[in-house]
Amino acid sequence: MELLNSINDKKATIAVVGLGYVGLPLLMEFVERDIKTIGFDIDDRKVTMLNDGKSYIKHIDENRVKSVRDTGLFEATTDFTRIKEADCILIAVPTPLTKHREPDMSYIIGTAKNLAPHIRKGQLIVLESSTYPGTTEEVLKPILEESGLKADTDFWVAFSPEREDPNNPNFNTHTIPKVVGANTEYARQLASALYNQVIVSTVPVSSSQAAEATKLLENIFRSVNIALVNEMKMIFDKMGIDVWEVINAAKTKPFGYMAFYPGPGLGGHCIPIDPFYLTWKAREFEMNTRFIELAGEVNTNMPFWVINKVMDALNDHGKSLKGSKVLVLGAAYKKDIDDPRESPSFKLMEILLAKGAEVDYNDPHVPELPNMHHYDIMKKSVELTAENLASFDCVLISTDHSVYEWDFIVEHSKLIVDTRNATQDVTNGRDKIVKA
Repeated sequence: MELLNSINDKKATIAVVGLGYVGLPLLMEFVERDIKTIGFDIDDRKVTMLNDGKSYIKHIDENRVKSVRDTGLFEATTDFTRIKEADCILIAVPTPLTKHREPDMSYIIGTAKNLAPHIRKGQLIVLESSTYPGTTEEVLKPILEESGLKADTDFWVAFSPEREDPNNPNFNTHTIPKVVGANTEYARQLASALYNQVIVSTVPVSSSQAAEATKLLENIFRSVNIALVNEMKMIFDKMGIDVWEVINAAKTKPFGYMAFYPGPGLGGHCIPIDPFYLTWKAREFEMNTRFIELAGEVNTNMPFWVINKVMDALNDHGKSLKGSKVLVLGAAYKKDIDDPRESPSFKLMEILLAKGAEVDYNDPHVPELPNMHHYDIMKKSVELTAENLASFDCVLISTDHSVYEWDFIVEHSKLIVDTRNATQDVTNGRDKIVKA
């Protein structure tokens, strides 16, 4: 009971491994409640910036980072030997897909191998990374036991899926209930007590596998419904019906309907990835995930459908796509953030380039395209001036950032292909706009 008492008394030291969009906000919640934390990352740049009180994530205010640093309760480091100083270790590292759309466990495995030589008796280790059911028990725990310590006897493991929605004005890390799963009662008590210190409420479930499955269900639900509305968009487009008008009318029904919106494809660190984790794991049980795979097929094909709309729009203006200049607006996967992970903009640019278009992009939040997991499109954001806009044959709206002045963009562009209904309130120049 010693660790449980230490957690409840706010005397436990918390380690957060992975200081990205999930780990950093969680770490700050602990510090702001007077709980000592250590942040671990393999990126020297992130560690240096945090120790200097600087933020590298747009929606995380630098003043908040500085305030956390100034408490004296926080330090960032790349030195994993210091893991022994922590009582509770929270792992928030990426879980991408391989090029064959299979789970890439390298970050979890690498982190576990970094931890194993330095863990000690009496620690709680919680995995937060979105993954398939069984990862905590089948992947994480055996590697940690290479330390010579025995899980659920010498140390405890649990799983608690992250539920971050960057820049959501209505919810943040503190206000989103936290699912907690573990395969022993004591580990579940420890993890629940830990998160109860910083989260509005915890939702304990019977096992780490149930918690892992909860995260997948949440995101597969979104993936399937987005696929449905994307398919409806394509059908209604053929019929000359505006899917956005239909959605706005349907959502006036106060029961039995939830609004989802179409787009140029899926983006972000969860929804485009998590369904394929379950699809992969289901094969072990000789199960086919036809519904999930069909949704994935619809969503992954959306960029190709959008490019066909661009081709048709250019053709109507007497131009072919090959040799045309196309400006893609937005590189982030959703509006008003600086996170480009799995953004459909990259696929759109890849297809455009492959078809011979001259491509540039603008994103005030992503000034330079990073070297992505599956893409290597090295470009810098171009300035959004009247002269620049007029020089492009087509402007393709992929991300509808709030800072964009749509009237100005439409006024100075020759042709707009809008995948986000961003130009819905523009009154002048509507003959230039094609919805996709």
